[in-house]
Amino acid sequence: MSLLPAIEFDTGPDPNHCVIWLHGLGADGNDFAPIVPALKLPAHPTIRFIFPHAPQMPVTVNGGMVMPAWYDIVEMQIERRVDVDGLLASAASINAFVDREIGRGLKEENIVIAGFSQGGAVAYHVALNRSSPLCGLLAMSTYCAACERLESHAQLTGLPIEIHHGLYDPVVPERLGKEASAFLEEHGYAPVYRTYPMEHQVCAEQIGDISNWLQTIIT
Repeated sequence: MSLLPAIEFDTGPDPNHCVIWLHGLGADGNDFAPIVPALKLPAHPTIRFIFPHAPQMPVTVNGGMVMPAWYDIVEMQIERRVDVDGLLASAASINAFVDREIGRGLKEENIVIAGFSQGGAVAYHVALNRSSPLCGLLAMSTYCAACERLESHAQLTGLPIEIHHGLYDPVVPERLGKEASAFLEEHGYAPVYRTYPMEHQVCAEQIGDISNWLQTIIT
């Protein structure tokens, strides 16, 4: 599989960790690339950040307008009908990045998957369908789409998971974040669930929490 185009940079020489960060609907990899300096991570260990660009496709709820999307959104109630084929195709495209990093010499347990909104739904399916646990999963303002398609969880339940959501999110209601967290707990995971007084966005307090979490799991 050919890799999607992406923004990629290392925080220093010879990184032995990687963060693959997925944007939301209608955005691209540039949306989150500027967050790296704001995280104020220490110089060591060095990290490779990868911000893939979703493919361009028509999106049903936007009148068929072509835009960057990880999968089609077929109706406004996004949890009711999910473009499962598109979701799984995007998960495969991100797994291709994971496998490339492993081929470059990184350990699977040193790779973090992060995603916002639609990108977060893909991140769930990447991190929770690997045969071995990754370094961590960060799911922001998102939901676990087509959870019934996830495979056996027993070997992955130690995966560090952060779920972040805005209390006033009008795009992805906060209850969907809670439902994802509850689903994970029912299957043996121990996600950390955090909320923020915001809408469908990222806030300064959250960036601080993300930095602290990354420094905890990347050692």
